Amino acid sequence: MEFNKQTVRTIIFEADTPAGKAFDVWLIVLILLSVAAVMLDTVDEIHAKYGTWLYAAEWIFTIIFTIEYGLRLWCIQNPGLYARSFYGIVDLLGILPTYLSLWLAGSQYFLVVRVIRVLRVFRVLRMVRYVGEAELISQALLASRRKITVFVCSVLALVVIFGSLMYLVEGGNNPGFASIPDSIYWAVTTMTTVGYGDITPHSPIGRGLATIIMIMGYGIIAVPTGIVTLELNEANRRRANTRTCPACSAEGHSREAAFCWRCGQHLFREVAPAQAPTDDKTG
Repeated sequence: MEFNKQTVRTIIFEADTPAGKAFDVWLIVLILLSVAAVMLDTVDEIHAKYGTWLYAAEWIFTIIFTIEYGLRLWCIQNPGLYARSFYGIVDLLGILPTYLSLWLAGSQYFLVVRVIRVLRVFRVLRMVRYVGEAELISQALLASRRKITVFVCSVLALVVIFGSLMYLVEGGNNPGFASIPDSIYWAVTTMTTVGYGDITPHSPIGRGLATIIMIMGYGIIAVPTGIVTLELNEANRRRANTRTCPACSAEGHSREAAFCWRCGQHLFREVAPAQAPTDDKTG
């Protein structure tokens, strides 16, 4: 097999070929192992006993993912678009923290290094691209973003109103409702049915208002679920194909699409036009 750019791109970005499936499976295994190493390294007993081995494993994983990231940029026609895409940023976050720790290894930066090292768990987000229905969910969430935004704004207005009312009812006698922000915090936990119980109304009017908010909370939770479900059914109806754009690696194209929705690149390899048959004329 000749490993040119087109072959490498097919293996890395296309999941409908045997080589592409094998590549995806091995990459998922490496991602899981690397994330497990990061988590185990935070356990003091394991770090004290196997810290050196985990550190060596981390560099092995980082080098492998760096090579893979470089191949993705090399084989794609427009590396800039891929580098700025969601998956491109996630790929970069998966390898960047290990290199940054080389320059932030001083004891005064210990806490910063801990944060940077924990950022390596972003590698687990890379598994999203290998879940068959991930693109379907992404399309549904993207299509319902305006409706969900209006819904969230409405909920915020309600919690401000109910929080202010509860402050008027309970503020003078209940120390838990000492201010409107405290009352809004209580309204949020109550309306979302979390109910920590750290702040509770004492007066009959306050308990009655709390009852109304609790009942409303059940209905409010169902609204975004219905919105996303509707868009999910619509996205499933116009189910996308699995082909990725050879220029920017975009996914989610409709079944009949011939061009990329992001950059306009032809999704299929150009076929050289057949030569017209020459007329065999005899003089």
